[in-house]
Order: sequence, then structure tokens, then C-alpha cells
Amino acid sequence: MTASVTGKRVLVAMSGGVDSSVAAAELVEAGHEVVGVTMRLWGGDSDTGCCSVSDVDDARRVAQQLGIDHLVFNFSDDFDRHVVQPYVHAHAAGVTPNPCIECNRHLKFDRLLDRADLLGFDAVATGHHARIVSGPSGSLHVARGADGAKDQSYVVHMLGQAALARTVFPVGHLTKSQVRERAGALGLRTATKPDSQDVCFITKRGRAEFLGARIPLHTARVVDEAGQMVGDVPAVELVTVGQRRGVGPGGNDDRRYVTAVDVASATVTVGPAEHLLDGRTAVERFAWVADPATDGPVRVQTSAHGATSLAHVVAVDEGGVELVWAEPHRRVAPGQTAVVYDADDRLVLAGGLAR
Repeated sequence: MTASVTGKRVLVAMSGGVDSSVAAAELVEAGHEVVGVTMRLWGGDSDTGCCSVSDVDDARRVAQQLGIDHLVFNFSDDFDRHVVQPYVHAHAAGVTPNPCIECNRHLKFDRLLDRADLLGFDAVATGHHARIVSGPSGSLHVARGADGAKDQSYVVHMLGQAALARTVFPVGHLTKSQVRERAGALGLRTATKPDSQDVCFITKRGRAEFLGARIPLHTARVVDEAGQMVGDVPAVELVTVGQRRGVGPGGNDDRRYVTAVDVASATVTVGPAEHLLDGRTAVERFAWVADPATDGPVRVQTSAHGATSLAHVVAVDEGGVELVWAEPHRRVAPGQTAVVYDADDRLVLAGGLAR
């Protein structure tokens, strides 16, 4: 059973894209009292993400087309504190962060729900391709969206029971093509607008320029697993486990992948693909959505668009678990998110960060 909106006053996050535009339209059509809100998050240069002036204007104009009020909330200080600064610090430590997940965690849900409370709204809505359903025990869970190719359950996995009870994903039951068809039928200006694909605060000039303006970047030697130097990289802070390009020579029959990054010694270790395979992955900051599911197999996704793999969850300490893979699994870069789904690969059960 799909979780329903808990009231009739809904604050819908409108990014200026087609998904959130149709989310607002669906709620209006359902008879709810809807107010659109665009969050101003990043105040610096942006040419690739969802924080530009034109995006705010698109959201405002769609709200006008739908006949609803439109607000703009400036959460830039929170965004810098919870997303940008941790992103920079993670790279400085040789960790691979996922800023979009942290933005969802701290801004698009925590902060927005707080503001909804303050303004007397019953629920918040976003244009994510995910669903909220009741699990076997009656607890609420994020479930995969109807469009497997656009499913975003991975990036909203962190929602707990209180947030799930007051959140709705109005386009989760639609495919992307259906969303665009709906927007076109309504004449919304965002109907053919391309999807945003990149981190909003990283311009086309790239991570190196962004991080180089905030932290020192250090050259590093690249060594093989015997400690023999095979090359160098211009910035150890930009290298991640599993990376192949830019880490030294190696033809198609001798491909080398990053197997370890040591910022302190400015050393990157490379090896063959099979040396990236692990039987276990340690995960910290691990949280279950509802009751723990440690007595059976689960499916685990370790990247936003990656396939899931079969594993068991083994508790090791408070806030930490090990994922024991059914088959050797490609090493997960420290800092990346591991999301646990049920054995049917449908419901989000938990999530945490690889370490």
C-alpha cells in the first residue's frame, strides 16, 4: 500500500526541472493546497546543476502556470555547512563523498521539513523517482520508483519513519517518459528541459579548480603493489579507489586500477582489477529504516546507478556493520554510500558509509 499525504497543505520543492514541476501538478490535480518552494543552496558559480537563476525562474513560472504560490528559501549557509565543507574535507582526507545524498539528508528533507512545520504545512513533496510504501510489519519504507532507469531510491534512502510519514513522491509511480508527456499535455515550460546531471557547485572547469581554491592539492607517486613507482598524479586528493584513468601506464591487457589512496604519504597504489575484489565491506554511520534485518540475505547498492549485489549484514559495533558479500565484490571507495534493500530488491532497509 502506498503511503499517502498526511494532510492537505503540501510544500513542494520545485527545482526548476520537469520532475518537480509535474510533482506539483499532480498534487494540485489531487485537490491539495499546494505551495511551491525553491531552495537557494549554492551562492557561487554554477553552470551545470540545479541552483542557477534560470532554474529559480523556471520554477516560479511553472508555479504561475499551475496557479499556486511560489516561495524562495535561502538555505545557502546550511548548504555550505552540511554539504560543501564536508565535501572539501572528505577530499582532503582521501575519502570519496556523495554531496547529493548529503544535500537530500540535510537540506531537501531535514531543513525543508523544519520550515514546513514552522509554516503549518502537513507534508513536503519532491520530484524524486521513488515511492513510499508500507512494509510487511507496517513500517514505512522508501521503495524503488516505477522507472528502473531513473530510480532515485538510493539518494533518498536516509529518510526515517517520522520523515516518511510526512513526505510524498508524486511522480514515483510514473516513468520518465510519462512525466514528460504529462508536462507537455499541461503546457509546462519545463516539459523538454534536460535533466541536471552534475554536482551543482562544481562548474565545467572541474573539481581540481574548485578544491584547489579551498585546500592545498599535493602531487603523489603511483606505485604498484610491490612498492615500485610507476608514475605520478598531480593531486592525490582527487584520486579514488577503483579509478583507472590518469594513474600511470597500462595497455588493454595490463589495466591498473587504484586499490588504495594514502593522502598522508602522498601515495596511490595500483593493481589489477581482481585485486579490487573483497569478501567484506565495513560500513559506518549505519542506520536501519525500521527493524534490523540481519537474519537473511539482502541486496546492496553501492553507487547511484549501479546494480545490487547479494550480501548479509553483520553487526560489529554500535553504528557499524560489515556487509558479507555472497560473491567477491568490487571494493567500495571509502565515503561512498551503501544502501541495503530487501531480498526482492524493492524496499530500502538501511544505509551507511563505506570505510
